[in-house]
Amino acid sequence: MQKPVIYQVFTRLFGNDTGVNAHNGDKAVNGCGTMADFTPKALRQIKELGVTHIWYTGIIEHATQTDYSAYGIPRDHSAIVKGKAGSAYAIKDYYDVDPDLATSIPARMKEFEALVARTHQAGLKMIIDFVPNHVARQYHSDACPEGTEDLGAADDTTCHFSPNNNFYYFPCETFSTDFDLRQGEEQPYHEHPAKATGNDVFSSHARHDDWYETIKLNYGVDYTAGRQSHFEPVPSTWEKMVAILKYWAAKGVDGFRCDMAEMVPVEFWGWAIPQVKEVNPGIIFIAEIYGPDAYRSYLHDGHFDYLYDKVGLYDTLRAVTTGYANAESITHCWQAVDDIRDHMLSFMENHDEQRIASDFFAGDGDRGRAAMLVAATISRGPVMVYFGQELGERGMDDEGFSGRDGRTTIFDYWTVDAISRWRNKGAFDNLLLTRKELALRQFYSALLNACLLEKAIDEGDFYDLMYVNPLSDHFNPHKQYAFLRHHDRTTIFIVANFEDHDVTVDINVPEHAFRLYRMNERKKIRATDLLTGEDVSISFSSAQPTHVTVPANSGVMLKFKTR
Repeated sequence: MQKPVIYQVFTRLFGNDTGVNAHNGDKAVNGCGTMADFTPKALRQIKELGVTHIWYTGIIEHATQTDYSAYGIPRDHSAIVKGKAGSAYAIKDYYDVDPDLATSIPARMKEFEALVARTHQAGLKMIIDFVPNHVARQYHSDACPEGTEDLGAADDTTCHFSPNNNFYYFPCETFSTDFDLRQGEEQPYHEHPAKATGNDVFSSHARHDDWYETIKLNYGVDYTAGRQSHFEPVPSTWEKMVAILKYWAAKGVDGFRCDMAEMVPVEFWGWAIPQVKEVNPGIIFIAEIYGPDAYRSYLHDGHFDYLYDKVGLYDTLRAVTTGYANAESITHCWQAVDDIRDHMLSFMENHDEQRIASDFFAGDGDRGRAAMLVAATISRGPVMVYFGQELGERGMDDEGFSGRDGRTTIFDYWTVDAISRWRNKGAFDNLLLTRKELALRQFYSALLNACLLEKAIDEGDFYDLMYVNPLSDHFNPHKQYAFLRHHDRTTIFIVANFEDHDVTVDINVPEHAFRLYRMNERKKIRATDLLTGEDVSISFSSAQPTHVTVPANSGVMLKFKTR
């Protein structure tokens, strides 16, 4: 399978060009993008960046403070919705498309189906979120297929836990919080009996920093009885959730990014994923997962295709970029997952993480080039870019509920500055981008396209050079990271430089590497830097180091024939 290159886009923000950006502004004031903004031209631009998959974040209907009751959609209580727009991870109806994203709300499902078709016509594959662990507190499906029993409809609310229930209850208690449950409404939000909150809060009380807007789904695990499992017969929640996955798979979705997958029993995934792949054999499943001890279980027993490489590679690359770790520590990242490395999804930004260019991270998108080079090329596994990352979007707005936190909001209606100027109302003519932004986008385009076009990256072997390059006058393993990617007769020599200035380094390549790949040693060889297109002359021999100049906060990808 070709190395997946994923472009994550927060769907409602992509096409919003109003530019009003009033703090805590509602949809009428700040505007909202729609699925129609992903025109053939827009999708072509994304594909040309070097992308194979587009992850449309926030497709499925979620709780919101926008009133759609005129369209038969029940209004959500403001006290249990985060932000005017609401979180895309507080699902309100698993079988429906979010009305914010439609140009004609009654036709929103047809518009989604048209988006699937346009995406495929552009040569891209479509990924959407599947949020299996929790739903909005006022969840109710009014769009489910006829005969489908809604979540919680048959629950016995007089008991805390039953394997037949879809939720966890506190029978004699009313839901409470440490903040006002009125929030400007005529009546406060009322929930009795209270249900467990999404982030495993098994109490009738939720705090402001909990996922208070969500309720935990019951997959047959009794958490208050030592996490006892009740998986036989198959729990009701399992049956309902696999039906939802099959529903979207049948619509042509090519993949699911599964939110907080490790909060759902691995046994469910091992039962459900093979069934979905019977509907669509090529569909992929990506687990958002943060516990390394569970990685192999979710791959082998859970049948996931890919896992987030967050606590390993992302955290390390961030620390190296900001000066809190040495570049040589990257070696430990791949060693820790060497047996499953091709299943690890690499990234330097997503909707949960702070923007590289934010004041909380590196302060400049250019300073993320070296880290992104490593993330994209260290394995045959997938790599992901978050929309605007390729332009140095800073994420330093104070949007409303989100606040000025270095992230692009997932709770508010907003215009994303760099994306809006790049789009230029659908012209994509680059007239509103700065030279710096254009240069950064060109870097990402060269890097990501190399991931697709170069078999040494897509299919080849990885060879870490750090063990033969200790600290010296000509190489600093605290600030540089060097490795090879090799396939057949082609080698790509990669050096990432985390210094704020250009460096000229001498890098040893051991005789073992030449024997292993049957590479010819050369005193002089012509190589092409895939990041710039420039030709350079280097030595490539175990007898003498390779002498190369590497730009500040960036790197080189020197491709040459070795046999």
